[in-house]
Amino acid sequence: MAGDFPGLGPGDGVPYPLHGSAAETTTDTVGYRGPTACAAAGITYRQLDYWARTGLVEPSVRPAQGSGTQRLYSFRDVVVLKIVKRFLDTGVALQNIRTAVHHLRDRGAGDLDRMTLMSDGATVYECTSPDEVVGLLQGGQGIFGIAVGVVWRDVESALSQLHGERVDTGETLVGHNPADELARRRNRAV
Repeated sequence: MAGDFPGLGPGDGVPYPLHGSAAETTTDTVGYRGPTACAAAGITYRQLDYWARTGLVEPSVRPAQGSGTQRLYSFRDVVVLKIVKRFLDTGVALQNIRTAVHHLRDRGAGDLDRMTLMSDGATVYECTSPDEVVGLLQGGQGIFGIAVGVVWRDVESALSQLHGERVDTGETLVGHNPADELARRRNRAV
């Protein structure tokens, strides 16, 4: 049966292992500023700021350090932001979301695409196989799920149309949005 957050693992409380994947392709070299992270995750800047200040989802590439500095979020951070948003939209308690986020943070970026996060509104469960999902559904309670792989692909699609920033040079990376001629010209001028 699936593990739940606090124990988060099979019946013995051990977290499910994540397997290596190609998921960490650009996460080390590209970061996303707050407005871009908000657009891709479907949240407001106010939510983003609050979640960063309270430690729910902090930017892993570059935290804000005083006025004038911009937070920079990794691709994985944006995925977690979108997962938090979905949990909040379905009424999961913030404390349970916080526990789930800590668990996701402790895990590598390995096969998140095969993970499904399930909740009955009170408890969050991690399922890594169809059998675990079925086991939860057979319990007879109302449950909803978030397929992390689907969220991953949604964020990937959204970010491909938005701007990123190279971590090493600060260069703005223009998304595949053909309507954004101004950003392309800015990059040519630099």
